[in-house]
Amino acid sequence: MYKLYKINLKKICCINKNVRSRSLWSPRADFVCQMTQKRGHHVATDHPQSKKQRLKRGLAEFQLLSFLPLFFVIAYWVKIEAVLFVVSFMFPLLLAFQELVKSSLSQDGTAQFEAGEVDFLTGLANRQQVIRKLANFLEIEQNTGRETAILHVNIDKFHQVNDRYGLETGDQILTEIGARVASCVRDQDMVARIDGNDFAVVLLPTKKADFAIALAIADRIRAAIVQPFSVDQITCYLTCSIGICLSGRAPAQTAKSVLASAETALTLARKSGPNTTRSFSPKMRREAQKLHHLSAELEAALENGQIRPYFQPQICTDTGEIVGFEALARWEHPVNGLVLPALFLKAIENTGKSGRLGEVILYHSLSALKSWDRAGFRIASVGVNFSSEELRDPKLVEKIKWEVDRFEITPARLTIEVLENVVSEHDDDVITKNIRALAAQGFGIDLDDFGTGHAAIANIRRFAVNRIKIDRSFITKIDSDPKQKLLTTAIVRMAESLGLETLAEGVETVAEHALLAQMGCRYIQGFGVARPMPFEDTVAWLHKHREKLLKTTGPARKSG
Repeated sequence: MYKLYKINLKKICCINKNVRSRSLWSPRADFVCQMTQKRGHHVATDHPQSKKQRLKRGLAEFQLLSFLPLFFVIAYWVKIEAVLFVVSFMFPLLLAFQELVKSSLSQDGTAQFEAGEVDFLTGLANRQQVIRKLANFLEIEQNTGRETAILHVNIDKFHQVNDRYGLETGDQILTEIGARVASCVRDQDMVARIDGNDFAVVLLPTKKADFAIALAIADRIRAAIVQPFSVDQITCYLTCSIGICLSGRAPAQTAKSVLASAETALTLARKSGPNTTRSFSPKMRREAQKLHHLSAELEAALENGQIRPYFQPQICTDTGEIVGFEALARWEHPVNGLVLPALFLKAIENTGKSGRLGEVILYHSLSALKSWDRAGFRIASVGVNFSSEELRDPKLVEKIKWEVDRFEITPARLTIEVLENVVSEHDDDVITKNIRALAAQGFGIDLDDFGTGHAAIANIRRFAVNRIKIDRSFITKIDSDPKQKLLTTAIVRMAESLGLETLAEGVETVAEHALLAQMGCRYIQGFGVARPMPFEDTVAWLHKHREKLLKTTGPARKSG
């Protein structure tokens, strides 16, 4: 087993300006080169050719077979049978010699080492070489009909390793991961590290790329990764998610398209849970194409007001009064109409625009609060969702505080909604500090989609959560399904014992509303109350709801 050390990139690459060549002088670099050659993952170099190399290449490219008729014509012309004998005997030897020259050139090419196309931490290829290898394989496909496949491997929650044990330990584990992945494939396949904790495997083209073969390799990789890692008396356990793409299924027969398709499959695998494998399908291809088109329009949509919040009211089951609104992002596309959040939010995440989306939604939400005040409706708070990317921003608390001060709104009127899996996955990092700091400033903290993640009670208390929002999956058919009723009742009672408020999402019927009130769930929202609506419709709805309350009273709360 090899041990790799950190390599100084500045020292390892020496550039001779006179001959435009690159040389590797570090002993560590020589070791990396030997390792990559042994595993069959070679890269090309740009060393200038010597005279000997140019001669060998000329012999390899010299087509001896095309001169065969000329030899026979000469033999016939001079009427010397000996010439015919010599030609018949020597020609096969010349062809054999030419094949040896070609083989020598091939070996020289695969043994060459390009410093700019290797990952110096693991000794594997990097993203640039993967793209080049894929491009070469795709060219082979056009001539031979053979197909390749790529596996995109992501180590689940690897950031926790760096947070807990440090970057140096993380680097050693990444090196070991690279070795394990390489041990699961053939020598002709390429293994690369294409990002921090992302690896790729490019399979040698075959007559017909078989998903079963790619899946078997993926299973071997997952089995190798789940084995414990021991570094410096530290033992940790990891899993990986894998996206697979057969080259024939990609939207376009280009290296970048195939790699992007594998990444799309990986994204679906990660959403399905840790240690999962997914393959790129024609359906994914259509969604990816649509996602690509939407991604190209996102920046303009965020700036020209096409993406804005729709507000869904939240009411109190005791009084029926409006206690707040939740701001939900919607895209009013000029051609496609109202774009489903599940689609464009994925495009937002892929393009790194989550922060900008958060700024847009927060601005419109605070503006709405001021407008409701001017219209005579005192709305207690508006809830705004914040993604993991936004919560990792060290300056998030300052940004939010500056915005509420600008609008002259007290922090208590803004509720920060955090997904349960965000709370459960991060123990003591920037996200934790931001949530604690926001709670200390007086902002409300809602734990969204409660019951779908793995948040512990200790996390709920540590993050100073004010209210848990019971996921709609627990509310559906609560009035007809005894098990649903028992689960929801248990959640409500647990929250009461902890001094937390509860809000039920996805309430659609009067029966569900009444039963939740009897259980002691104090707040509800859902289509049974109102659908999300643009701000200009909220004032009219508030007037109608006020008139309705004057005529009738909401379901009385009973102790359950």
